[in-house]
Amino acid sequence: MNTDVQLVLAEWQTWLRAERRLAGSTLSSYHRDTKRFLAFLNSHHGSPMCLDQLVSLHIRDFRAWLAQLRNEGLGPRSRSRALASVRSLFHFLDKEKYGQNTAISAVRRPKMDKRLPHPTQLELIKQVIHAAGLKRPGRADWIGLRDQALLTLLYGAGLRIGEALVLNAHVFDNDPETLIINGKGNRQRMIPILPVIRERIAKYKDKCPYQTKPEAALFLGARGKRLSSGVVQKLVRDLRQELQLGNALTPHGLRHSFATHLLANGGNLRIIQELLGHSSLSTTQQYTSVADGELHGVFRDTHPRAKA
Repeated sequence: MNTDVQLVLAEWQTWLRAERRLAGSTLSSYHRDTKRFLAFLNSHHGSPMCLDQLVSLHIRDFRAWLAQLRNEGLGPRSRSRALASVRSLFHFLDKEKYGQNTAISAVRRPKMDKRLPHPTQLELIKQVIHAAGLKRPGRADWIGLRDQALLTLLYGAGLRIGEALVLNAHVFDNDPETLIINGKGNRQRMIPILPVIRERIAKYKDKCPYQTKPEAALFLGARGKRLSSGVVQKLVRDLRQELQLGNALTPHGLRHSFATHLLANGGNLRIIQELLGHSSLSTTQQYTSVADGELHGVFRDTHPRAKA
């Protein structure tokens, strides 16, 4: 590696640590990805790269590097992370007036493999919601009622965790059968509220010790402030561990399960799209293969001739 490139790399690492305040593991990844990139260039061009050559790279150089990573067996997520690391370096070069490379901005990120949602069986969801409401030493009873009401809402209405936590207390004042939810892109949708959701939220509100104004948060933390998503994530992690469940169950996984269970029980795909607030039907269609898998499993396990 040429001396000028070594010096710039050291400056870049200092900038990432001091200005960007990246975590140590992220810094290591950036450094490792960039060294791998420079090693490829040295081999590709037959000699160590100087700084002027680096800022003059053509788009075909970046594409050849990504192709090499693919040939080495790196998946699209790893290649995308490596590209982000190298882009950070070139952003630093431009910012510090070492030179600008416009080619890298034209390089497309590797196409990601679609990850199918992992629904949780209904009986396991019932166990989790039940366990959330159990009395526990050192914890106020109303917090268990809050947790049970919140998880019931996430699964029973298919809400994103942020959509639930942003709700204010007044929306459940008159025992509503429907709610208007503001989702991603400020898209509004109307969702039905099951009686069990209304009952558990009413019970929680009745026992909550904080006298709140109508515009205050519906779900409150132990100190009376709006509940944070981190607390809910930890709650579900603890319940998973307690019940010895896998890692698939998350607050967002309850939303996936809501959609998959509706579809598996004959729900209309367009209606499910509306309930989830998806702008595109193709996003909702990812649940069809999951639901088909569940149906095949039920068939294999229950049909008297399935194992004939």
